[in-house]
Amino acid sequence: MSRRARGLFVTGTDTGIGKTEVACGFLRAFAARGHSVVGMKPVAAGARQTHGSWRNTDVEALRSAGNMRVARRLMNPYVFALPIAPHLAAQRAGVHIEMNEIARAYRQLAARADVVVVEGVGGFLVPLSERADTAGLARRLGLPVILVVGMRLGCLSHALLTAAAIAERGLAFAGWIANKVDPAMREYRGNVQALEKRLKAPLLGEIAYRSQSAARRAEVDRALQCTHLVQPLE
Repeated sequence: MSRRARGLFVTGTDTGIGKTEVACGFLRAFAARGHSVVGMKPVAAGARQTHGSWRNTDVEALRSAGNMRVARRLMNPYVFALPIAPHLAAQRAGVHIEMNEIARAYRQLAARADVVVVEGVGGFLVPLSERADTAGLARRLGLPVILVVGMRLGCLSHALLTAAAIAERGLAFAGWIANKVDPAMREYRGNVQALEKRLKAPLLGEIAYRSQSAARRAEVDRALQCTHLVQPLE
């Protein structure tokens, strides 16, 4: 196997629809096949101080799912206390989010790991600064994109608009995950089939609604362990 790192960029149709769970699932799937893996969340908004540093729950989840120990500043170059839009959180903190800084951190991780799984923040077009957004970050890193679709009313438009934005930026759309975030969603199967017909990327897995964290983790792992995306490195 080549030491050249591979990676994925995990984005979503909205915030709070399972990007972290899916990113962690991919990390565990690659690790189970013997690869060195590390997660990265370049920008995180919403953190609390622990042992003298700001820590974000998504970053800590990614850290636990990987099998490499690296500095948090590389996994998460920008972390803000307030759980608000990242460009606003950065303004409140007097910080400017620099793409070059994120790219440098990514290169350091990629030099050490077989696989780097990068999780975006919010949806695909969330602003990071006056001129930069998450889509621009994905393009800068040049990684294939995984789209987590939060299956609920309105998801069809959100998913199709996100897919159009991915294509517009010339990025590889590697696949999508159907995450049933609304247990009472009507016509769930019909919505999945509608997206299968319209999205120009394969459905990699479906995650059923689970209220317990252990059950959710098992559901994510079942959905991702067999995906073809974890096979090319072998």
